[in-house]
Amino acid sequence: MKRFLEDYREIVGDRVIADLYDKARALSGRHIIQINSTYQGGGVAEMLSSLIPLMNYMGVETGWRILHGNPDFFGITKKFHNALHGEKIRLTEMKKRIYLETNEKFSVFTHMNHGCVIIHDPQPLPLINFYRKVQPWIWRCHVDLTNPDKQVWNYLKKFLLRYDMVIVSSEGYLREDLPVEQRVCPPAIDPFSRKNRPLPNPVMDRYLKKFGVPTDKPLITQVSRFDKWKNPEKVIEIFREVKKKVDCRLVLCGSMASDDPEALEILSRVQGCASHLTPNKDVILITSENDTLVNAIQRRSSVIIQRSSREGFGLTVTEALWKEKPVVASHVGGIPLQIKDGESGFLVNPDDTRGFVKRVIEILEHPDLAERMGAKGRETVREKFLITRLLLDHLVFTKDAMDMYSSNR
Repeated sequence: MKRFLEDYREIVGDRVIADLYDKARALSGRHIIQINSTYQGGGVAEMLSSLIPLMNYMGVETGWRILHGNPDFFGITKKFHNALHGEKIRLTEMKKRIYLETNEKFSVFTHMNHGCVIIHDPQPLPLINFYRKVQPWIWRCHVDLTNPDKQVWNYLKKFLLRYDMVIVSSEGYLREDLPVEQRVCPPAIDPFSRKNRPLPNPVMDRYLKKFGVPTDKPLITQVSRFDKWKNPEKVIEIFREVKKKVDCRLVLCGSMASDDPEALEILSRVQGCASHLTPNKDVILITSENDTLVNAIQRRSSVIIQRSSREGFGLTVTEALWKEKPVVASHVGGIPLQIKDGESGFLVNPDDTRGFVKRVIEILEHPDLAERMGAKGRETVREKFLITRLLLDHLVFTKDAMDMYSSNR
């Protein structure tokens, strides 16, 4: 269903809508292109799916291209992703060659005659090497850059030095060793997307029944990619201990992004962990790419968990807070930007299983606490993490990059 900017007035108010139109006028007639590596699966694709239609609606012509790659390429870029999170990898000449060749092949059939190019994450980062640069290029990084592997970061940085601007999700990700203009722009959710819009109870009942999610017990849920940084196996450990005190079920709902070759391996390990529980029917694994199902599960859950050891931002936390659900999450990455510990949720050290167990039980046993946290969490998202704020940030940093580029020519 097509969305109009005015639809958001009821949530954000007239002033925000007027500010957006004001900023859009400054980019009227400009043509922007956004490039990432997948149309579905993961927060980047979700944000672009809402952001780009709204930019076009306001008169800012914006296109979207997907970088094509084979399994070898995505295996390498997944290693780069892990390395930016701090994992050590072997950066071989073969990995570099496949990485560059894939980007070069894509450049042959993708024109870049736009007024501004916005590149998302490491996969399409080297594209800038294969064009005559006649416009500003922006790298939008959605990954935690606090402690990257030095060798990989140094390799990727050589491409970044040609960029005009780098956008990160948190002030903690700004890099002193990167002599390029840097800005902070936290991610956001669309309250009218299928994953976040209100759902009638009969619709929720139908989807939960179809996918085998009974609601006769409290549901503890983690929604995230099946990724080692999300620690789904450790979530099962939490559930095992919580269930000793409160009879409940666990739902692990994870997308299988097309650019993440490790997902199947992680899923297999999680299935192995779940099979050892008795009864194991109380652990429900879902891999379906169904936004309405995710919406229904989050809304019917009693507690949302996010036990990440690294987290660029954590949009699944944002989604849960918007639905007024109490969240127990790791104190990492962008999650503390969203949760004030003890007020809009609980923050726990990612290695502290007992701490997670304690907080989950506390919420399950005190519905009044869950309700208070949920209300505060929703207001936090309304003020800071909705698509309208992300849209405003995009308009501002895009215009600034274009102005800077013009003035320096």
